[in-house]
Amino acid sequence: MKSFNENITDFCSKKNNRLCIGLDIDNEKLSNPSIDYMKDFIFDIIDNTIDHCPIYKINFAFYEKHGSKGYEILEKIPEFINGRAITIADAKRGDIGNSSKYYSNAILNSLGYDSITVSPYMGTDSIEPFIQNEDKGIFILCLTSNIGSNDFQHLISNSLPLYKHVAKKANSMNINNNIGIVVGATNSKYLKEINEICANIPWLMPGVGFQGGNLEDSINIEGKKGLSIINVSRGIIFAGDGSINDIRKSSLNYTKLIRDLL
Repeated sequence: MKSFNENITDFCSKKNNRLCIGLDIDNEKLSNPSIDYMKDFIFDIIDNTIDHCPIYKINFAFYEKHGSKGYEILEKIPEFINGRAITIADAKRGDIGNSSKYYSNAILNSLGYDSITVSPYMGTDSIEPFIQNEDKGIFILCLTSNIGSNDFQHLISNSLPLYKHVAKKANSMNINNNIGIVVGATNSKYLKEINEICANIPWLMPGVGFQGGNLEDSINIEGKKGLSIINVSRGIIFAGDGSINDIRKSSLNYTKLIRDLL
């Protein structure tokens, strides 16, 4: 059995791409806000991009707000992708060990996602239940792209900012080769420092596009051996007039930009 990090590397290699499309679908921005239309729209996006896109990130907040109907879609997305790409459940879980065990079972097993984003705030025992199966992966929030990240992630403890402690812990826990970290592409000036701590694991990098993150800086990190996974959400799913045609064009455009930098 291959580890999650091996699997995600294989998908990116086969499709010669590191694009991750964020399926952060706000139904209120669609021409038809119904849940059925939202589901069909998501499946159309996948069908029209999966030939070149190796990874999809599904932000659970956009689905959970719909209650049971939203969870039905969350359950159907991995079934629809059916091994043709890697799925990341952007659920940002992280709780005491016993609770994390059930979060892990619910999302990685019952719902069938390949990986999940995890908050490290509660420590090692809140992370461990998510990494027991080596073919299932996690991305630990390290240095995020939002403005509020400055509130905690840059605080100094034992001469190091908190995000460096998180990077070190992620690296040391990666015994099953199934851990990555979330590093916002808006943090260009810190990428080299983080890479000195954990160069060999994949980074999920949101922030390119609407948030202004630098694509070239995110791809060309000196000494980076693990993947830089470029997550784009609004820049693709709401491209142009929001039609499937424009979504595919935007996805192919980002793909070309990424491939030109590899």
